[in-house]
Amino acid sequence: MIAIGLALAASWLWGVGDFLGGVTSRRLATLTVLAISQAAGLAAILVVASFAGGGFLGGTAIAAAVAAGVGGALGLGCLYRGMAVGAIGVVAPISATAAVVPVTVGLARGERPGTTQLAGVALALAGVALVSREPGSPGRLSAGVPLAFFAALGFGSYFVFMDHASADDAYWAVVVARAAAATLAVVAAVAWGSLHVSPRDFPVLIAIGLFDVAANLALALALNEGLASIVSVLASLYPVVTILLAVAILRERPARSQALGGAVALTGVGLIASAA
Repeated sequence: MIAIGLALAASWLWGVGDFLGGVTSRRLATLTVLAISQAAGLAAILVVASFAGGGFLGGTAIAAAVAAGVGGALGLGCLYRGMAVGAIGVVAPISATAAVVPVTVGLARGERPGTTQLAGVALALAGVALVSREPGSPGRLSAGVPLAFFAALGFGSYFVFMDHASADDAYWAVVVARAAAATLAVVAAVAWGSLHVSPRDFPVLIAIGLFDVAANLALALALNEGLASIVSVLASLYPVVTILLAVAILRERPARSQALGGAVALTGVGLIASAA
């Protein structure tokens, strides 16, 4: 029950943070949003880990945490940009299929999922196919869809690597992962000359970073309490929160076929979790 509660908390925190990140990326450069929010999150988790963390990570765990941070940063960058150029209700559900990555890794390691879990994977992929298609334009992908696929791969790799890193210490695993992500984001922002922000934008950027790093910590703690297959899938339900916020605040209304596809994809994710 602890693992489930933490995983669901991570999905809620990610849902709010991703909505703020996607909306903010519509008026600020995506790299600016990513760099400042990641740096803010790093400062916060350093303070928390200093008081609550145990021993520091071993060499293998550090490598896994760095890989998790890089994957997570790339995933967030693609998600924020995807939601900036496309509909949140289309991009967010596709990114949630990141849950398929841990399942695939499990298959490669010899795990044998049950019929319900395989049906969930099939539904998730079918939902992605529906939500990705531009209504009235067969064969054409909706705006932001390619970025959503890359976001899913990034988040999926984060789940897999963080599962290894958090076994040593969840708090310091998140610190190392966030340090890698923040470094990558800041270097990219400086290189592309997009690190420009006004003082009035700092509160929302800091909030994005705090929501995201809190979700990362909740996930890392959940991975230590439960199976990665269950935890990662439940954490991938964050688009439910993101989409509800987009409907309530932005009055966003995706096409009927895309809404159906999003529901099918999230149902598939739920089936994977229920059978894991």
